[in-house]
Amino acid sequence: MEIHPTAIVASDAQLAEDVIIRPYSIIGPHVKIGSGTVVGPHAIIDGRTTIGERNQIYPFTTLGYPPQDLSYKDEETELIIGDENIIRENATIHRGTVRGGGVTILGERNFVMAYAHVAHDCKIGNYVILANAATLAGHVRIDDHAVIGGLVAIHQFIRIGTHAFIGGKSGLRMDMPPYMLAFGAPAKLYGPNLVGLKRKGFSNEAIQALKKCYRILFRSGLTLDEAIIKARQEVEPLAEVVNLLHFVADRSRRGITR
Repeated sequence: MEIHPTAIVASDAQLAEDVIIRPYSIIGPHVKIGSGTVVGPHAIIDGRTTIGERNQIYPFTTLGYPPQDLSYKDEETELIIGDENIIRENATIHRGTVRGGGVTILGERNFVMAYAHVAHDCKIGNYVILANAATLAGHVRIDDHAVIGGLVAIHQFIRIGTHAFIGGKSGLRMDMPPYMLAFGAPAKLYGPNLVGLKRKGFSNEAIQALKKCYRILFRSGLTLDEAIIKARQEVEPLAEVVNLLHFVADRSRRGITR
């Protein structure tokens, strides 16, 4: 274990043998850090925070601090971070609230860029990118492989589907369907995330099916419920189509970005 003499590490923090703590970082008493994780200079990790293996935590990040929620009364809530995440300078990820389930979760192999903020009770999957200064309000759920552009603001309780892409300087106030691309403040859909889907190796058959679904769901003039029925009748039920239609049918109280 390599701990710089200027770092402050609580005696009952649990650190794997090969964890590295750089100068002036502060590690609180309830923190657990897994093998191969490097904590950069001036980082602060506090609260009941569990961090997995081989994470890269850059300078001035703050992890596990109390949520920015007036209902929070110093309850013992958590932040859980998986393996192989990159968390860049000045990013902040807060622990959960009791009414939100008590835990904020960041999965595996995510890239959280500088100044990004993940609020209380968010649930982020794997391979997600949060670009610089992306801002998530509380209770946001982001599924695997989604990309959130720089300076994007996301309303609380929003769901963002897998492989979705939100362009920079957007404001998202409704659920974001999987595989789609949105931009603007408020954000509007501009079709399937074609570049991203091709880069991820999606078949041409799947991409064409998603295009057809998009036209039916969001450009046909039908109500959303009517469009879902029509898409199920007319589009081949590939896995991607089934996932998209299930997401839209199971929309939250915020509604769907259209």
